[in-house]
Amino acid sequence: MQITIIAVGRIKEEYLKKGIAEYGKRLRSYCKLKIIEVKDEPFRDNYSQAQLELVRLKEAQAIQKLIPPRAFIVALDVLGQQKSSEEMAMLITNLGVEGKSHVVFIIGGSLGLHPSILGGAHLRLSFSALTFPHQLMRLILAEQLYRWF
Repeated sequence: MQITIIAVGRIKEEYLKKGIAEYGKRLRSYCKLKIIEVKDEPFRDNYSQAQLELVRLKEAQAIQKLIPPRAFIVALDVLGQQKSSEEMAMLITNLGVEGKSHVVFIIGGSLGLHPSILGGAHLRLSFSALTFPHQLMRLILAEQLYRWF
């Protein structure tokens, strides 16, 4: 199975890079993991809602170009469905059985994901009602992927 994580922004913290790399190594036995970073668009706190929406749109356009055809798309969204680790393990297993061999997880930037990405996802997944930094979310997702497999 091919797993792709498309994430807005770069990881700067060394401890996060090391954690993600460790889970990447562990996952090699179960899947082919690819992580793609999309440049986060700069913005300021004093931007209007329209300007912030334009920032999310630009990030969405960059993300959209990277989504392979026929992939099962999971958008990480605080307002999405919450599932247990067991439910996600079953989903991943069922996707493989159904011949859906490419799953793409999308992690937005500081402003979240644009509605065009959320609307195109097969699953909007929330890890918690809590808010996590998007860089840390990448490590949490890598750990959960390992757990699901």
